[in-house]
Order: sequence, then C-alpha cells, then structure tokens
Amino acid sequence: MVSKHLLTRLRTLTRPAIHCRRSSNFCPNPKFLHELQSRRYSDAPQSSPAASAPTPPPASNLNSKSSLNEIELRKFAAIADTWWDAEGPFKPLHVMNPTRLAFIRSTLCRHFGKDPHCARPFEGLKFVDVGCGGGILSEPLARMGATVTGIDAVEKNMKIAQLHADLDPITSSIDYHCTTAEKLVEEQRKFDAVLALEVIEHVADPAEFCKSLSALTSSGGATLISTINRSMRAYATAIIMAEYVLHWLPRGTHQWSSFLTPEELVLILQRASISVQEMAGFVYDPLTGRWSISDDISVNFIAYGTKSSE
Repeated sequence: MVSKHLLTRLRTLTRPAIHCRRSSNFCPNPKFLHELQSRRYSDAPQSSPAASAPTPPPASNLNSKSSLNEIELRKFAAIADTWWDAEGPFKPLHVMNPTRLAFIRSTLCRHFGKDPHCARPFEGLKFVDVGCGGGILSEPLARMGATVTGIDAVEKNMKIAQLHADLDPITSSIDYHCTTAEKLVEEQRKFDAVLALEVIEHVADPAEFCKSLSALTSSGGATLISTINRSMRAYATAIIMAEYVLHWLPRGTHQWSSFLTPEELVLILQRASISVQEMAGFVYDPLTGRWSISDDISVNFIAYGTKSSE
C-alpha cells in the first residue's frame, strides 16, 4: 500500500495553474518501493475491473534487452496511414495536442530558462520524440525551434512522418529514424529533452523503457512522459467510452492492465535517476470538445522530470 506521504507528494506535483513550481523531495513507503524494485511490471498480476472487460492478448516472445511489444507494433502499423487524418483513429491525439504542447512549452521554457512568449523558444536545444508515430508532436516542436529527432519502431509510421514533414521547409529538418530508444542508448546519443507521450502504456517493460529514456537524457536535462492512469474512471472513459461507445479509437487500442498509476510512474522514474518535478492532468470537456490542463490526474496525466547531475 502506498504511504500517505507519497500520496501527499503526488498531490503537490499536480498543478492547478500552469506557472506553479513544486518541490521534489519525498520518501516512498519502503515496502512499496521494495515490491517495485523486486519485480517487473510485465510480470505483476493485475486485477480486472470487470468480467466483461477486453482482455490483453498473450505476450509475444521479446528480446530481453528491448521494451518493444510486438502485438502493439502490429496494432499501430495497421492504422499508420491515418496519422494525419484529423477525423480518423488518431483524432483524440490531434484534439489533445495543443494542450500537451502548452504543458511542454511552459515546463521546458522554465527548465531551460527560455522565454515562453518567443516564437522559437527551443532554438539550440536537442529533443527526441520517442514513439513519435506520424510526427504530430515532432512537427510543432521543430516549429518552436528545437532540433528534433523522431523515432518509432513501426517503419510505416516513419514513412508517413517523413512525407508529411517534407511538405514544410521547417519540419523537413526533423531527423526521423525507424529505431528504438534502446538502440539510441547503444549509440550513446544524448538529448536536452526526451519526450514519450502516450507510449509507455504500449511497451512490454515500463521500467526498462524508462531506464532507456533516462540514459538518453543529458545531465540536467528534462524527461516528459504522458499516459493513462490505471483507475476505474480511466477504464470507463478511455476504454469503454472511447473505444466501445463513442468509437473514437479502434477496439483493443488500450489494455487497462497496461496502464500505470502516478505512484508507479514516479517510483519507476526515481529508480531511473529521473526526479519528477511536476504532474498535471488532461481533462476533456464534451460540451466544448476541448482538452484543458488540470490537477485531476485520475485519467490522462503527464509527468515532467529532471535528470540528476552525473
């Protein structure tokens, strides 16, 4: 069971206002931390929220050095052609993107001492977009001045991303590669900021994945991860409503047991030498059809962390 201290710490990480700054010193419950350190999440038993819930397919045999989930790769390869269709399967990401970018711009401008009102605040900084898909995050980051590397394990995604980026001279500078975070670590690549948005819930081993993200982050750099909370509310909204009622996403896009709670993500990142500084939720308003930043992390949430100086 998670200690009250850690739960209080998570509450202080959430931000009701985008300009708030939070402390990062906390002490997790020793028993919970021991359990975290002594098992892999892919091996952990998970409870099912309902008997009628969609169940995950059997895991494939994966290389122990890779966090790839082959079933997830095939799933996204099947819909790769629709990345830039604003009304297609990736519509939720297109609608959420301005809100994600608002959080990224605010936190990284503050982290690197940049002017958030500048048109190209990330000039001179190197970013990597891990699991970039068709490039819907990579492109606006490049327009904000960052030198962007976009990677994805699905080759078809990279072809779509490159074709779309080449339509604009600014985004054509994005360096796309069909590869993995682990491969970049082997190449000893380093970046000022490492971003993995809506990716960690699709990997085979979240802990190993975060270790790779940390290894790619320069000393004093920043890491941002967004995902979906493993809560009953998330099960009801992100799976039942989004996939089975509203049909925003293809059925089977998400597996509830693959989600991480904020507590788990904070501790995984802590083990990987990433200290979470802030956490925020993304909340959808069905009346306006828009997303907004909130301190409600019960469904969609994002974490911003810093790499300890080496």
